[in-house]
Amino acid sequence: MDTSQLGELAAIGTAFLWTLSALAWTSAGKDMGALAMSFIRLMVTCVFLSIYGQIFLGSALPLNADGQTWLLLATSGFFGFFIADLCLFKAFLLIGPRVSLLIQSLTPPLSAIMAWIFLGDKLLLKDWIGMAITLSGVVWVILERPETPEEHLRRRHIARGVFLAVVAAVSGAVGLVFSKKGIGNYDAAVATYIRVIGALAGYAVLLTLVWRWPVVFRAVRRAKAMGILMFGSFVGPFLGVILCMVSLRYCHAGVVSTIINTMPVLILPFIIVLYHEKVSLRAGGGAVLSVLGVAMLVL
Repeated sequence: MDTSQLGELAAIGTAFLWTLSALAWTSAGKDMGALAMSFIRLMVTCVFLSIYGQIFLGSALPLNADGQTWLLLATSGFFGFFIADLCLFKAFLLIGPRVSLLIQSLTPPLSAIMAWIFLGDKLLLKDWIGMAITLSGVVWVILERPETPEEHLRRRHIARGVFLAVVAAVSGAVGLVFSKKGIGNYDAAVATYIRVIGALAGYAVLLTLVWRWPVVFRAVRRAKAMGILMFGSFVGPFLGVILCMVSLRYCHAGVVSTIINTMPVLILPFIIVLYHEKVSLRAGGGAVLSVLGVAMLVL
C-alpha cells in the first residue's frame, strides 16, 4: 500500500466516524441548542486530546509547535470548525438540510482548485473523474428526498440561507487547504488540538458578544445529552479529525474532501435502522454510484 492509498483509506474512516458524530449532534442538539452544543463538543474534544498527548507524547498541551504551524492550523480550525459549522447550522434552519448539503458538494472541487493554486498539488485525470462520479452520487441521493413543508420558506430567507451554505462550503475548503499546508510531518492529534483551539477562540468571542454563556452552563447539566455529546466528540472531532489530518498528509486535499463528502450517503443505513425510514431505489443507486467514485479514487 502506498502513502496515497493510506491517505484515502484514512479519509474513508473519517467519513464514517463523522457520520456517527453527525447522528450524535442531531440528538444532543435537540436538548442543548446548536451553538451551545458546538462549543461544548470542542471543549470535550480538548479533554480527549489532552489525555492522548499526556499518554503518548508526554505533554497535555500542544506547546512544541512553531509559530507558523500554530498560525496555519489555528486558522484552519477557525475556518473549518467555527465559521463553516456555524454557517451550515444556520443554513439548515433557513433552507433545510437537503439544499444545504447539496451546496456543500462545492467543497471538494474548491479544495482541489485552492490546493492546486496555493500548494501546487496536481490531480490526475482519474482523480477528477472519481470526484465527479462521487459527487454525482451524493447529489443524486440528496435531491431524491422531497422538501418538507417546513422547508418552504419566504423568499427573503432563501437568499440568506444559500449565501450561508456557500460560505460554509468555501470555509470548509479553506480549512482543508490550511490543514494541508500546516500539518507537514507534525503529529496529527496535536495538529487537531491546535485547530480546535483556533475554533474555540471564535466561539468564545461569539458567545460573549451574544451572551449565551448561561445557555452553555445549563446545557452541561443535561446528563443524557452530555453522554451522547461525549460519544460524538470522541468519534468525530477526536478520532475522525485525527484521521482527516492523516489523510491530508498523504493525499490531495480535493480527493480527501470528496471522500468525506460521501457522508449523506453513508448515513442512509443508519436512517433505515434508527429511524425506520424507507430508502428508494434512486437513493440506493446514488449510494452505489458514490461508492464507485470513491473506489476509483482509492484503487
